[in-house]
Amino acid sequence: MSDNKMSRGKALKTMMLGGLAFGAGAAQAKMNPRYDEETIRNYQIKGNINHSACRWCYRDIELEDLVKACKEMGLKAIDLLNPPEWEVATKHGLEVSMSFGSSLGIPRGFNDPQYHDQLQKEFKELIPKAADAGLKRIICFSGNRNGMSDEKGLENCAVGLEPVVKLAQKHNITIIMELLNSKVNHPDYMCDLTSWGVALTEKVGSEHFKLLYDIYHMQIMEGDVISTIKKYNKYFDHYHTGGVPGRNEIDESQELYYPAIMRAILDTGYTGYVAQEFIPKHNDPLVSLKEAVMICDV
Repeated sequence: MSDNKMSRGKALKTMMLGGLAFGAGAAQAKMNPRYDEETIRNYQIKGNINHSACRWCYRDIELEDLVKACKEMGLKAIDLLNPPEWEVATKHGLEVSMSFGSSLGIPRGFNDPQYHDQLQKEFKELIPKAADAGLKRIICFSGNRNGMSDEKGLENCAVGLEPVVKLAQKHNITIIMELLNSKVNHPDYMCDLTSWGVALTEKVGSEHFKLLYDIYHMQIMEGDVISTIKKYNKYFDHYHTGGVPGRNEIDESQELYYPAIMRAILDTGYTGYVAQEFIPKHNDPLVSLKEAVMICDV
C-alpha cells in the first residue's frame, strides 16, 4: 500500500472518532434548538396541518399560560385535557382536540369485562358533556393483557365498546383508542400493534370508533411508519408525535424524519389534528414546542 493511502486501521480509527463527534453533537442538539430562537418565535404557521399539543408534557406551566402561548404560536388546539380543564382552552379560542376519558387509566381498559360497567358509566356521563362543549374526540384504552389472549381481548373490547360507540354516534363524538408501545413505556398493553387496532376497528364497525396512531409508539413497536399511514389511514382519526428514542424533541437528535411523515399524512387527505407529545429537554419547553411545530409544518 502506498504512503498516500490510508491504512485500514487508520480509516477505522477516523470513522470511530467521527462517530463519537457526531454522537456528541446529537446529544447537544437535544438541549439546543435547530433554529435560532428568534426565527422560531417569529415563525408563521402555514395552515396545512392542524397543530395541537398534549397538555401533560408541560405540567410545569400553568394551563392558562400554556393555552395563551399555544394560541400565540398559531396552534389550533390543546390535547388530552380533563373535563374541568376544557373551558380554559375554549375561552381563549382553542379547541380541545381530544379529551381524557375514563378515570381507570391505561392498564385497566375495555379488554377486561370486570371494568365494563364502570367504563360504560363514565363514558355515558362524559359523551353528552363533551358534545355540549363542542368536543369531537375522547380517548380510550384497551388495557393490559394480564395473560389474556389477543383474540379474547379483541372480542371483549368490542362488547364493552358497543353501547359507548352507539351513544358517541348519537352525539357526533368519536371514541379513539390509542396504539401504545409495550416494549418501553407500557409493558403488557394489548393494543400495541396497528394490525390489532385495525381488527378491532373493523369488528366495532362504526365511523365513531377510530385509532390514535402515535408515531413515537409505533416506531418502537413496528417501524415502517409512512407505509403504515398510507395503508391504514382510514382507521386513524388522530396523530401524536415524539422523538425516538427517548420521547424528547423531534429534531435531528432522533431517528424519525417528521417532514416526510407529515407529507404522507397530508397526502391521505387527513384534516384532523397532529398533537405534539414529546417531553422537552430544552431549557425553555415552549421553544421546543414551537420548533416541533415548525418541523411538522409542511
